Amino acid sequence: FQMSVLIETSLGDIVIDLFLKERPNCSLNFLKLCKMKYYNMCQFHYIEKDYVAQTGDPTGTGRGGESVFGMMYGEQARYFEKELIPKLRHNRRGLVSLVDSGNGMLGSQFFITLSNDGIDYLDDKHTIFGQVTEGDDTLDALNSQICDDAHSPFKDIRINHTTVIYDPFDDVKSLSYPRRSPSPTMEQLFVVNKIALDEKEEEEDGKSAAEIEEEMREKEAKAQAQILEMVGDLRHADEKPMDNVLFVCKLNEVTTDEDLEIIFSRFGKIKCCEVIKDRRTNKSLQYAFIEFETNEACEQAFFKMDNVLIDDRRIHVDFSQSVAKNFKWDKRGRNDDAGGRYRKNEADRSPRRRDRSRERRDDNRKRSRSREHGRHGEKRRREKSRDKSRR
Repeated sequence: FQMSVLIETSLGDIVIDLFLKERPNCSLNFLKLCKMKYYNMCQFHYIEKDYVAQTGDPTGTGRGGESVFGMMYGEQARYFEKELIPKLRHNRRGLVSLVDSGNGMLGSQFFITLSNDGIDYLDDKHTIFGQVTEGDDTLDALNSQICDDAHSPFKDIRINHTTVIYDPFDDVKSLSYPRRSPSPTMEQLFVVNKIALDEKEEEEDGKSAAEIEEEMREKEAKAQAQILEMVGDLRHADEKPMDNVLFVCKLNEVTTDEDLEIIFSRFGKIKCCEVIKDRRTNKSLQYAFIEFETNEACEQAFFKMDNVLIDDRRIHVDFSQSVAKNFKWDKRGRNDDAGGRYRKNEADRSPRRRDRSRERRDDNRKRSRSREHGRHGEKRRREKSRDKSRR
């Protein structure tokens, strides 16, 4: 074998020597994909300690990727057959193998072994085509990553760049080889469910896998809240539902506000109880919101009233997740205008909705002015015609 490819990852560099004589098709496939920068920004989507680190899928799902032969000859050649002769065994750390994509066919995905022992059952299924000769520190860093139950690392580990050092194969004219690495897309850079590339390692120290996963969920929730604020569905990204409001569903259509208020009032004073109704038919939609005066009364009702039978229906009770009730709640008039319809203050509206409201007001003013000028203009024309007739 000969020194062939340098792979720069977010954890360090790796040099891979290819078995050019033993695996010519695999080597050709890997070299041309590296030369086309196909692997740039590919995630290490699967890492299992003392087993393998897998990458080579541009989608990051483990179900994508294609061989260079598919780009050369079309969809029917997306995958190519294994090379099993001569037989090479998975018996040491740092071996590079193309992943079996099903039915003994190979594509672009590959893995690197991370252990010297207990990996021989990979033989005859995946195809070895190279060996890591430089970059033991990078392999150690890959092997020490914290992953979830599906062996997906919490850190966003990627292949940043690939450099072909030696390529004995002729270039294929139908393929495009960029002179420089293409810039990553926004989708590749903005990943909310992974720890960012530039985030410091010290932030993970002393934290368990469950704590890191909880942090990822919080980041994703914050990102979604910011999107909702941008489109105007939330007033503030950090807005939270009220702690003293219960959501009650699976109600009978005949159950009224007064019925629920009488039943739930034994847990504490109720500030407001409303069964939500259809605007047109005024029929019950069979769910309601109940606001208590204290959080303690709300908690007691939550624990006691779930699955209780009311009007021949087993109701379901949960804490409300709606933030609309923070600024619009009482149907009887609180926070409403004189006509019973809720009217947002200018400060409560999102920037986009404020702009639209101002545009509508400006348009109405222009129309009223044009109508007024039109009436005055017609009056002036009649007066001029009268003056002419008198003369």
